[in-house]
Amino acid sequence: MPRKTNIQEKVRKLRLFQQAERRMPGYKEMLKLFGYRSKNAVFGLLQKLEEHGYITRKHGKLAATAKLIGSIRLLGFVEAGFPSPAEEELIDTLSLDEFLIKKPEATFMLKVSGNSMIDAGIHPGDIVLVERGAQPKTGHIVIAQVDGDWTMKYFVKKGRNIWLEPANKKYKPIRPEHSLEIAGVVRTVIRKYD
Repeated sequence: MPRKTNIQEKVRKLRLFQQAERRMPGYKEMLKLFGYRSKNAVFGLLQKLEEHGYITRKHGKLAATAKLIGSIRLLGFVEAGFPSPAEEELIDTLSLDEFLIKKPEATFMLKVSGNSMIDAGIHPGDIVLVERGAQPKTGHIVIAQVDGDWTMKYFVKKGRNIWLEPANKKYKPIRPEHSLEIAGVVRTVIRKYD
């Protein structure tokens, strides 16, 4: 009985490769990427990916589609000051992952709860993209474990003193008593308007 292919898992691996390498993998790379032993298995998977609209063939070569890389059309500019005439014109196509994430392998997402960072424009329900391993500087928003509890605050360092500063006057700065571990630096905030 043939194994059922988990398309979404294959798409996830292909997406990660595409983001890291900025190209489609070759057949030999796909053997390793998907854990296959034969090029026929790769060929069969590519047919399924093409049927589902994740890849296409251009001049005999494989190419990722917008469905795979998550591209969105950039149609122009909008004036945030005084109103001005605007024409819709295709300028480029963007992948939100490429635009928002510099290091995909070190990036994770968290959903925000609480309002201690509201004056920084970070509200409950927002999603933050966090880069693990980045060295925080004063003024960076960080995800930190302070004395065993997790929080998101501004990182402040003056001399040997380090503390975490909220962006809401109702909250006090947090100074670690025993331990402070920085899990990552917040690089992007995403808010969905309904």
